[in-house]
Amino acid sequence: MPDLEPVDESWRTALCVVAHPDDLEFGAAAAVARWTDMGKNVIYVMVTSGEAGIDALPPAECRRVREAEQLESAKIVGVDMVEFLGLPDGLLEYGAQLRRPICRVIRKFRPEIVITMNFRETWGGRSLNSADHIAVGKATLDAVSDAANRWIFPEQLADSGLEPWRGVQQVWAFASPQATHGVETTATFERGVASLNAHRAYIDGLGWEHFDPAEFLESGARQAGTRLGVPMAAAFEVFGMGWGD
Repeated sequence: MPDLEPVDESWRTALCVVAHPDDLEFGAAAAVARWTDMGKNVIYVMVTSGEAGIDALPPAECRRVREAEQLESAKIVGVDMVEFLGLPDGLLEYGAQLRRPICRVIRKFRPEIVITMNFRETWGGRSLNSADHIAVGKATLDAVSDAANRWIFPEQLADSGLEPWRGVQQVWAFASPQATHGVETTATFERGVASLNAHRAYIDGLGWEHFDPAEFLESGARQAGTRLGVPMAAAFEVFGMGWGD
């Protein structure tokens, strides 16, 4: 596989937009810990609360459990701001109704970098990606452009005073099979593992009796590290936004 280029870390604020609680912990949390240690501002946005994710729990109870786990998980890597948009888990569809709330949080938080999860059809082999991941990733990429245009979702300007935001420099998709860039996570890898471990009710609810978060994350981190020339890394597919690329 080709080498990874280092990501540009000259930014101050990143907005992470993913479909479910636990998504960021499956590949990006150690990188987030690195950035918060550097004094950067990282904000989490969960499009759903993962309320359909545990078969043994009804959605209302599952929502409470998974939101609480996500808040604890975020604290481990230094993230204090977590927003839940409350859209229905498992039923997300790409389109204006999904782009709208993502556009709103981009205008609200005004990040320079937006991070989302792999939205390719697969993880790089025959294992299919989640429809929610695909929809959120594609919608996030487009919502960055929406947020810059005052005539798209103009009610956000009129009703909430949210001005257009053209400051997003790049969108990064972690866990993408087409990753082009990386960031070293050697020093923060263990906090990434602890962040995933905080989702214990979800992991147990999936019936993953022998799942080892450290073993799972180490495999990907070492592969990315080899491509970046460091012991461990997180890999991202990087998209420039045209106006600042």
